[in-house]
Amino acid sequence: MPSEMEHTLASPASLEGTSLHTGEKVTLTIKPAPEGHGFKFCRIDLPDKPFIDADVDKVEKVERATTLSTGTVRVHTVEHVLSALTGMGVDNALIEMDANEPPIGDGSAKPYVELIKQAGLQEQETPRKTWEIREPMHLDTGNGSLVTIVPSKTFRVSVTNLARRGKFTQYFSSEVTTETFEKEIAPARTFTFYEDIKPLLDKGLIKGGSLENAVVIRDEEVLSKEPMRFDNEFARHKALDLIGDLMLCGKRITGHVIAVAPGHAPNTQMAAKLKKEYGRMRAMVPPIELPEGEAVLDMQEIFRILPHRYPFLLIDRVVDFSTDLKCTAVKNITFNEPYFQGHFPGHPIMPGVLQLEAMAQAASILVLRLPDNEGKIGYFMSANNVKFRKPVFPGDTLFIDAEITKMRRNIGQAVTSCTVNGEVVSSAELKFAVMDA
Repeated sequence: MPSEMEHTLASPASLEGTSLHTGEKVTLTIKPAPEGHGFKFCRIDLPDKPFIDADVDKVEKVERATTLSTGTVRVHTVEHVLSALTGMGVDNALIEMDANEPPIGDGSAKPYVELIKQAGLQEQETPRKTWEIREPMHLDTGNGSLVTIVPSKTFRVSVTNLARRGKFTQYFSSEVTTETFEKEIAPARTFTFYEDIKPLLDKGLIKGGSLENAVVIRDEEVLSKEPMRFDNEFARHKALDLIGDLMLCGKRITGHVIAVAPGHAPNTQMAAKLKKEYGRMRAMVPPIELPEGEAVLDMQEIFRILPHRYPFLLIDRVVDFSTDLKCTAVKNITFNEPYFQGHFPGHPIMPGVLQLEAMAQAASILVLRLPDNEGKIGYFMSANNVKFRKPVFPGDTLFIDAEITKMRRNIGQAVTSCTVNGEVVSSAELKFAVMDA
């Protein structure tokens, strides 16, 4: 992918072609969009030019393609263009169409990749937020399709395409980067069995279909205007669809997606599950304005990084890594904290020195999670410009921000602060040493 900032298109670019189902001519134009915009479709052929968000909640139909709708407005077969935008590192784009379906092209995402390259990419000012999957997620549709996502430091897809004829059962696995997407995934064309589409052809429901934009399997024969592009082209196209459909959850992820007999129905079901799980994860903290953090460390993961234990572990969860050197942690302050017995009876206030310790622990997580520092301990060396602005009471949720500003050998410096309800209650500049335990 490009750098860790969000990206949009550098300029508009248009693609003309024929839609698969109606056979009508259509022009699709991709345009730049602001930070946080995501992907939106616009039907410029309709009055008021209505928009449809690329959101799993807008999915209306998943038979042979993914259809989005808002009211009576529909956009069919969105998966190829969404896959191309995602795979090529675009975060924000407006997709204008003068019909209800994008051009089918050659049945792959290659034409959209070329369109994106024609438009160029523009780096934006907002950091790209990628949700790091930390617990396995599994979907079993009950009809042979399985989708599982397990933790991984990269975005990887592994697809097994189960065909009714064993000859066409294929497997494909790859880390998804802009390079691998363009070369290994985007060129893979859609495919179908002749007996499945013959009734539709007879009814005139696939007016734009031809051997130039799909691979057709009849009996044991592969029908196509050109030879197979890959030995496992079918599995690669399933991966292409999977990437586009999963992006309907609204978040880029890092994780290993393992799919057996995927299709638009299980793909979008997993996208809905991802969206629901993301909402649940964000609800683990009170409904206070949160940073746009994705990578979460729970208590067990914090135990593996920090040596602190009860009653001196002062971080419950890490809710955001803006960068590898900047994080936001959370401490839920309850009346059960042992220090409230004596600080102070009848007027419980969290000691300022413990707020300082919480800031130090947040900074330690940033340093100790680095591979070279595993198993080591961070020691305080100094605390400068320490300020306590407001008291912290039982029932408050303490958000602890830490950023490493300098790291030379085993000596580091950090700026830190604690916030309650959006107001800074304490802050400090810390200096520490990372030593062997």
